[in-house]
Amino acid sequence: MAANPNARRFPEGFLWGAATAAHQIEGSPMADGAGPSIWTRFAHTPGMTVNGDTGDVACDHYNRWKDDVALMASLGLKAYRFSTSWSRILPDGTGRVNQKGLDFYSRLVDELLDKGIEPLLTLYHWDLPAALDDRGGWLNRDVADWFAEYGSVLYRALDGRVKKWVTLNEPWVVTDGGYLHGALAPGHRSKYETPIATHNLMRAHGAAVKAYREIGKHEIGLVVNIEPKYPNTQSPEDLAATKRAHAYMNEQYLDAALLGKYPPELKNEIFGDAWPEWADEDYALIKQKLDFIGINYYTRSVTQATDSYPLKAGAVRQKLGTYTETGWEVFPQGLTDLLVWAKDRYGNLPTYITENGAAFFDPAVAEEGRVRDPLRMGYLKKHLTAIRDAIDQGCDIRGYMVWSLLDNLEWSLGFSKRFGIVHVNYGTQERTPKDSARWYSKAIETHGASIDDPLPY
Repeated sequence: MAANPNARRFPEGFLWGAATAAHQIEGSPMADGAGPSIWTRFAHTPGMTVNGDTGDVACDHYNRWKDDVALMASLGLKAYRFSTSWSRILPDGTGRVNQKGLDFYSRLVDELLDKGIEPLLTLYHWDLPAALDDRGGWLNRDVADWFAEYGSVLYRALDGRVKKWVTLNEPWVVTDGGYLHGALAPGHRSKYETPIATHNLMRAHGAAVKAYREIGKHEIGLVVNIEPKYPNTQSPEDLAATKRAHAYMNEQYLDAALLGKYPPELKNEIFGDAWPEWADEDYALIKQKLDFIGINYYTRSVTQATDSYPLKAGAVRQKLGTYTETGWEVFPQGLTDLLVWAKDRYGNLPTYITENGAAFFDPAVAEEGRVRDPLRMGYLKKHLTAIRDAIDQGCDIRGYMVWSLLDNLEWSLGFSKRFGIVHVNYGTQERTPKDSARWYSKAIETHGASIDDPLPY
């Protein structure tokens, strides 16, 4: 142990928490006057999710929220990042407010505050109201106004009690999965639609931030998923493929939000004539002042040139790598590298790690009420160490939200993958903190000092 017992503690005020998303845990998607979302529709389409799993029940958080907040408090969480369901609040996407839906989130926020847990509220985590999808969804330029209207309803109701707001979660996944490859809602496959969805997402982000500046008095930011790209070889082909992949996944949304432009590779090398020219006023709308950025990190990609459409780049599986159940390599150094990259490219904005975690095979709950998950414990230990290394290199990292608090509906993968630090029995809805939850609880209690201790097994 270091001579100075505080040497390896995290900075004062560092926010320790966990994250979830509305559609993945709430269940009851049509309760109390809510409208359907694109994920309600997508999951009920045969063949779109593993085993036909849906979010109709999920973790039943809509009914068990108070017990779940008590569980968070028992683990010592200082923050909880969650998303609100747009169609629960505005069943038609615009217009009439469903007060019962809004009241649900108001009660949740009050309970969090009562337990000393700071709420971080994400406006959009992929569940667009189906009524708006019927009007074109993210392909309709009016979506920016629709989103700002939705955000304003929440700002007026909750700002002050909620002091940290997020506009979008992972817009890259929305467009790549939902509009290019069709694996996620709304299930489109179009090279020509993808740039339009991208741009309208970013216009909506800008409009929501602008609306917040008129109503809110605290902080608002954007959450992106970043995956550092390393070339498989130093060949010109692999280096060019790595540059394309990096621009597409890592620069596309942050460049737009923070620099007011898109990386040139999107038009010149990836989308070509499918990439439209955008008006200057669009970029002015997108580039709003942000109070922080959120980074979601899970893995890296060792990249090589391929014939894949339209990126012409693909990942190379590492023979000696450790991989999660979702096929993602465990590579904590990538988190340090990307945080330093973001600091150098965009300036040292306050940054939260808004998601980080892993799906591993978890054994059944043991008779003594334990779920032994040493691989997840090791994953969290290594990635928290990587964050501390980035802080040592000058990165302004303000907090960490483990993904996820609960095992939950993993989108099109259904209930087949478990990311939670708390085990959920989907038949009985019983919650059992895994060993990783207890390990994380100690890390919170010691303000990170205990992550240097050896793992218990």
